[in-house]
Amino acid sequence: MSSIDEIRDTRIKKLELLKKKGVNPYPAESKREISLKEAVANFDALEKPARRGGKKEVKWIAGRIMSIRGQGAIVFLTLNDGTASFQGLLKKDVLGEDKLNFFSAVADIGDFVELQGTFFATKRGEKTLETTDWRMLSKSLRPLPEKWHGLQDVEERFRKRYLDILMNPELKDLFEKKAKFWNTIREYMISKDFLEVETPVLENTTGGADARPFITHHNALDIDVYLRISAGELWQKKLLVGGFPRTFEIGRIFRNEGISSEHLQDYTQLEYYMAYADYETGMEMTKELYRLIGKKVFGTTKFKIKGLDVDMGAEWEMYDFCKIIKEKFKIDPLDTKLEKVIDVLGKFKLIENTSEAIRGVSMERGIDLLWKSIRKEIAGPGFLINVPVYLEPLAKRNRNNPKTVERFQVILAGSEMGKGFSELNDPVDQCGRFMEQQALRDAGDDEAQMADMEFVEALEYAMPPAFGFGLSERLFSFLMDRPVRETQLFPLLKPVKN
Repeated sequence: MSSIDEIRDTRIKKLELLKKKGVNPYPAESKREISLKEAVANFDALEKPARRGGKKEVKWIAGRIMSIRGQGAIVFLTLNDGTASFQGLLKKDVLGEDKLNFFSAVADIGDFVELQGTFFATKRGEKTLETTDWRMLSKSLRPLPEKWHGLQDVEERFRKRYLDILMNPELKDLFEKKAKFWNTIREYMISKDFLEVETPVLENTTGGADARPFITHHNALDIDVYLRISAGELWQKKLLVGGFPRTFEIGRIFRNEGISSEHLQDYTQLEYYMAYADYETGMEMTKELYRLIGKKVFGTTKFKIKGLDVDMGAEWEMYDFCKIIKEKFKIDPLDTKLEKVIDVLGKFKLIENTSEAIRGVSMERGIDLLWKSIRKEIAGPGFLINVPVYLEPLAKRNRNNPKTVERFQVILAGSEMGKGFSELNDPVDQCGRFMEQQALRDAGDDEAQMADMEFVEALEYAMPPAFGFGLSERLFSFLMDRPVRETQLFPLLKPVKN
């Protein structure tokens, strides 16, 4: 078997042969008249004149050569242009000996070519173009991976995603489905009279989530800035103050955290904000949206995710945060001490028994660790409710229990797949919670939220009661039952060392 370098050297010689014959191996123009999808769809009409003895329909088609069969006086090849595949036939008595021999001398699997000819069906019923002329459109210098073996190494697949997609039709279908996922969400939001907006990606302070940000330097202003960790949460709420009653954004966010099968550092997220609504209204909208995604994108509301059966069309459960933790660990998140939380974490081996590990546990982090150890066992679909105020600095206090907030998280297959809450619009309460978060940051918690006093000032002009919600592309990966990096076109990788 020839090495890649040997194959490349051979193809470079073919490239030189093309140039020697006065043929541009990479022309700017193409004579293509119809796509291969159109050729397949309109084949009967294209073939009919020839079948009836009338004037033959002559067309140019184009695509990448995916296979070549035969030699000598007759050659079959398969083209693919990204819309469909189609068969071409090159015969010496139709194309001419010189043109056929030149094709055989310079063409390889992987080349882009265009063929001119007439349409007919073979004895086996294969839709085919009988070629009367051909042109090189782009000469490939490297061979494509073998069809049945392809790219086996996961990192190589991510690094050469273009080849992975080319050789794996299911992967191409996945990314077309992902585009439909976001289009379905966008169409839903617009149908509900939401205005699509764009908010800053570079911020002086990060807001809207508990996450470690990326930091970069703005040369023109000579200041350090942060890449946003939410899709404009505080900006969109300023728009509520400004008189826009319903806004949404689908955009990129960045979190400088660990990589896992569920987590990425840069990804796409939806966030929307709706005036004159609360989290109970939001729950109904969320069920409606998730069921719509299931039906329109996947053709079903029933999914198998991580071995768990999830039916979004069924009745959604309500999971009480404090009640679940009480039942499992015998402590009340609304009435406990940090020492007790640390003791329980150690007892259930949820943290290491070292002074450094213990020192890094706050009440917020400790209670969150307890919940996450339970969450993975819950199939859903359902809503997690009654979370303590100290875990959500941007949500309105629960009207029935002011120690909790009016927040829900969507639970699917043991993970949180979206979050919404009645938005806090009391500027005094918001300022106090920001100060509590800032104290955590000052104590070393770099995931705690920053105090954004400009946002507090905006609230002082009054923001209407509102509901806000966000979901990320992780939902799509879950519904596909794939690791989230598998569902990104080009996940970030370390550069290759030469």
